[in-house]
Amino acid sequence: MELSYDLAEKALQAAIQKAKSSNIPVSIAVVDTGGHLVSFARLDSVFGVIDFAIKKARTAVMFGVNSDIMGSIIAGADIHGYGMLNSNEGLLTIAGGVIIKDKEGTIIGAIGSSGGTPEQDKEIAMAGASVIG
Repeated sequence: MELSYDLAEKALQAAIQKAKSSNIPVSIAVVDTGGHLVSFARLDSVFGVIDFAIKKARTAVMFGVNSDIMGSIIAGADIHGYGMLNSNEGLLTIAGGVIIKDKEGTIIGAIGSSGGTPEQDKEIAMAGASVIG
C-alpha cells in the first residue's frame, strides 16, 4: 500500500482533531516514503514551526523510526552528531515525528506535528498515525 492523498488526509484530520481538542496551535505535515509533503495543516501556529513539522516527519520516514528515537541515536553519536543533524537538508530529532505503517507493518509515510511541547506534538502525531493500518 502506498500513502495516497486520501490516507494522508485521514491521518491529518485525526491529528487535527487531537490538536483542536487540546487547544494546541500546531502545524502538522504528512509525508510519503520519499519524504515528500502529501498533506499539511497550520492550526494558527507560529510561522517557525511549519518547517519543524515537515522536518520531524521527514526525519522519521527517512530513518524508519520516530523522530525522538532518532534523537537518542544521534545523541549517542558524540562528535558525529553534528554531521548527522545537518544531513538530508537538516533533521529534527525531537518528539513529534511518527512513522505511518500499513496493515502489514510496512512504513508508508510519516506525520509530524510541531507547536506544542514535544510530548503534545508526539501525541498529536500518534493520533494521526494510529488511524492508518
